[in-house]
Amino acid sequence: MNPKVAIIILNWNGWQDTIECLESLYQITYPNYEVIVVDNGSEDESIEKIREYCEGKIKAESKFFEYNPTNKPIKIVEYTREEAEDGGGKEKELENVPSNRKLILIKNEKNYGFAEGNNIAMRYALKALNPDYVLLLNNDTVVDREFLVELVKVAGSDESIGIVGPKIYYYDYDTRTDVINFAGADLVLWKCKQIRYGRKERDAGQYNSVREVDMIEGSCGLINKKVLENVGFFNPEFFAYWEETDLCWRTRKRGYKLMVSPMSKLWHKKGVSDDKLMSPVFIYYFTRNRFLFMKRNASRLDNLKFLVYFFGFDMWVWIFIVLRDRGVRGLPTFFRGIISGIKMYLYDY
Repeated sequence: MNPKVAIIILNWNGWQDTIECLESLYQITYPNYEVIVVDNGSEDESIEKIREYCEGKIKAESKFFEYNPTNKPIKIVEYTREEAEDGGGKEKELENVPSNRKLILIKNEKNYGFAEGNNIAMRYALKALNPDYVLLLNNDTVVDREFLVELVKVAGSDESIGIVGPKIYYYDYDTRTDVINFAGADLVLWKCKQIRYGRKERDAGQYNSVREVDMIEGSCGLINKKVLENVGFFNPEFFAYWEETDLCWRTRKRGYKLMVSPMSKLWHKKGVSDDKLMSPVFIYYFTRNRFLFMKRNASRLDNLKFLVYFFGFDMWVWIFIVLRDRGVRGLPTFFRGIISGIKMYLYDY
């Protein structure tokens, strides 16, 4: 009655966010889940701090919940990346431990990016835990107590549903917590652009219907095991940005539906600060990976239309945005992204 869910949280130099996310997870009402934190070669004592949280030595604080000391200590099983890739082996130590009192920690020796970092944990989960679903969850999120109940409810309503996402709010938008960040997205392929629903709108119930979309945001997605087995994982070429759009697009092409479950809610610390959003890493990979996405997923005609659209219009819009948010110092990174994207785009195409 309660399918097994493997919840994967990728951490990279962000233990404060991660323990807040974990504390919210350990207070959800859904009873059958395994939490996996995969650390991507952090250099900020993340692993030590996560251990201390599990021991009850660090109190996770948030405006969204009261800290619960009664499930501490949380039992941890730790693996190196190589051990995880080989299928673990210590799972029996956790068999009779309640979901909110255990954690699996995978320690990557370097930063593999969002795509491959999550892939490592997903491969481990399918080998060692045999889940019905895999939930990818950003570490800078806080979840509602019922969020997983609602996701699983929608996912189980139709066997053709491949991925389900929640309604996502800004963690703190001008002190408000009811401003929508994401309520689903569709894709205009030839422009390589998302039509993102609900962004910066106050929630008045306007997106409260379960509906099919082209894309589920990578910050939270419940993926049916069949999708990972039949469609595959993230393409590691992306490293970061557009990898979830690529997986969503491939999933739809294989005949699976992508749905938004609006009664499933979480809050995401993303997108409010333009300065943070327009970091050099974002500028480079977001720009480069649009070319990579088109190369991997679009027809020759759509690729030609995209090139005309990008160089004739969209590139100039992005130059204005980069200058506005990062100044002249942001332009070299933007143009490096274009050059790298063109090289990847032309290679073997």
